[in-house]
Amino acid sequence: MAEHRSPYRPPRPVTRPVRVDPTGRTGPTPGAARGPRWRRVAHGWYVPSTVDGSVPEQRVAEAVPSVLAGGGLTGWAALLLHGAAFLDGTAPDGRTRLPVQVRLPVDHHRDPLPGTTVVRGDLRRTTLLRGLPCASVQQAVLDGMRLQRDRREAVVLLDMTLAARITDLRQVRRLVESRSWRGVPGVPTARWALDHASQASASPPETRYRLVWTLDAGLARPVVNQPVFDLRGRLLGYPDLLDPVTGLVGEYDGEDHRRSLRHSHDVSREATFRRHGLEVTRATSWDLRDREVLADRIREAHDRARSAPPGRRLWTLTAPPDW
Repeated sequence: MAEHRSPYRPPRPVTRPVRVDPTGRTGPTPGAARGPRWRRVAHGWYVPSTVDGSVPEQRVAEAVPSVLAGGGLTGWAALLLHGAAFLDGTAPDGRTRLPVQVRLPVDHHRDPLPGTTVVRGDLRRTTLLRGLPCASVQQAVLDGMRLQRDRREAVVLLDMTLAARITDLRQVRRLVESRSWRGVPGVPTARWALDHASQASASPPETRYRLVWTLDAGLARPVVNQPVFDLRGRLLGYPDLLDPVTGLVGEYDGEDHRRSLRHSHDVSREATFRRHGLEVTRATSWDLRDREVLADRIREAHDRARSAPPGRRLWTLTAPPDW
């Protein structure tokens, strides 16, 4: 199963940068700004030195001095403030910080601040979140997908936006299909991501696992996080991935699965699945680093599931009438 975190979380409070103020009323005086109580985030902009700039929402707030009139935060930075908790500006390795994505008007050519990436284009409207100007969810997710060099990570960004329930696939697709986007970089990546997205994914690693399943192992798109029942209508569980034809189950084991109680639950759950004719294969974050090896393992499990006797199928996706 995926990491046990809610995909939606209201943004944490932030401290907005302020300009130097000779009077000291709205910001530090020039002398105070040079002292230990203030930290500079951009030329002429400061926050108190006690503010933790490593908190993702605060890191986003400290990029706002680069935003001009008619612009705003976009991509993962805006989506985090809209509530997409998994989009915290961290790369797949869990350590590298991604640049804060900012949309600026086409006719402005200011160089981006360190730690930011600029998308050119006017915003028809912005929403103030924690006092910070943000693109709409649909525009932010489109920009975020366009900026991804890895198409699979564009799917991750879209999946986690959908998981937060702050938009749906139809609304994002409507924006992408609203114009030709001829010559706009990254739109083919966004279209590809739309075709490979799922509204049911529960975590970024689960999405990456699903893409290995379909793109590397070459299997049909699985059912994602749907309830499975025995033939008497009793719930067996919610497998992360399921091939409804062969009964192959894919389970992603996150960091929390290493705890003894959680591991015991996983062992019991897998035994239940197997007793009812489901073939289970598992993956961890380490497995995702070698897609070829993981894909081979998925295919081997698929072959076992496909060759199982029909009489072993003691499960169904059909919910009982009282479900």
